[in-house]
Amino acid sequence: MQYRTDKKSGNKLSVLGYGCMRFPGILGSIDMRKTEELVMRAIDGGINYFDTAWIYPGSEDALGTILEKNKVREKVYIATKLPLVLIKGSADFDKYFNQELKRLRTGYIDYYLMHMITDMAQWAKFKSWGIEEWIAGKKKAGLIRQVGFSFHGSQGEFLKVLDDYDWDLCLIQYNYSDENYQAGVTGLRKAAEKMPVMIMEPLLGGKLATGLPKAAVEIFKKANPELTPAAWALNWLWNQGEVTLMLSGMNDMAQLEENMRLADASNPQMLNQSDLDVYKRVLELINKSYKIHCTGCNYCMPCPKGVNIPACFASYNMSYAIGFYPGIQQFLTSTGLFAQRSSSPRLCVNCGKCEKHCPQQLPIMKHLVQVRRRLEPLWVRFVGVCARTFMGVKRIESGNG
Repeated sequence: MQYRTDKKSGNKLSVLGYGCMRFPGILGSIDMRKTEELVMRAIDGGINYFDTAWIYPGSEDALGTILEKNKVREKVYIATKLPLVLIKGSADFDKYFNQELKRLRTGYIDYYLMHMITDMAQWAKFKSWGIEEWIAGKKKAGLIRQVGFSFHGSQGEFLKVLDDYDWDLCLIQYNYSDENYQAGVTGLRKAAEKMPVMIMEPLLGGKLATGLPKAAVEIFKKANPELTPAAWALNWLWNQGEVTLMLSGMNDMAQLEENMRLADASNPQMLNQSDLDVYKRVLELINKSYKIHCTGCNYCMPCPKGVNIPACFASYNMSYAIGFYPGIQQFLTSTGLFAQRSSSPRLCVNCGKCEKHCPQQLPIMKHLVQVRRRLEPLWVRFVGVCARTFMGVKRIESGNG
């Protein structure tokens, strides 16, 4: 495992961090046996940075249980986050933080982030509630070692927030398909001048690993048949010295082992100009194929009307990148269009709740109309009616269908 130095604390951090949002599940809950195997193998392989959050269902508790059971808390750095979207006032700071300590079974947090800052106005609101004094008190007491923020807004707002406080770290979305999106390369380089920069969504919710157009996969394969598309994506990040570490939500052992092998061989400036030209060619194809840049983070969920928003968008993109009928098939399966209660985009009532929570600031309601027009035309709905009639199922729907 390769390590890069956190210039604020001096900590040596593994270039591969473990993103704990997508722990393997079973029957709607985290599969603790598989998760423990993955976490312990990661630690044995040199990964020492684990990133979780209050709003990742069951994640903090699972991580804390595993670290306590195996007596390895002091071998790793825990990063978790204050759920700003749930904070209603200053009294909530301690409410959530204290519960996170209990969930994680620890007496302190190594890296504590303000979760999902979108702009300077939002940060100013929390400052008016005394967040700076609260942070100072927790750091003085040793309950928080380093404080930072995760960002989901425009580059201009990122730079404002970055310069407004003496942060110890930041977490940004960044990959070869999003070089100029959100904080972007400009934000990365500016932040790296004074703090470690952690990267989320290195594979764009897995799409840069398994959801690329076939032609793009062939470009990578021809350039180096030994590297998977995921490997190309990770190497692009590690090639940049400004990147301290990148988070990967590894939920199976093969994925973990591959990523650790790649991390062990990574170095800044490891790519030559020929390699960089490969990314340019692939990116041209991606931009032509993907219509909705959703990462599948699920922050927009649950929808009050039951729309499976990430599944709708994934199916829509697949219908362009891979083929219309594979997209339709995924759409029918993932939205349960033939079931008693579907999660079709037809259920949307334009309440706007999803857009308020979208880290990518996508026009979700507009995109759902596009999905509906492409993947749920009249003939698909007719087939659905026939199928439900044949199966004796009465569909339950609400909304503006």
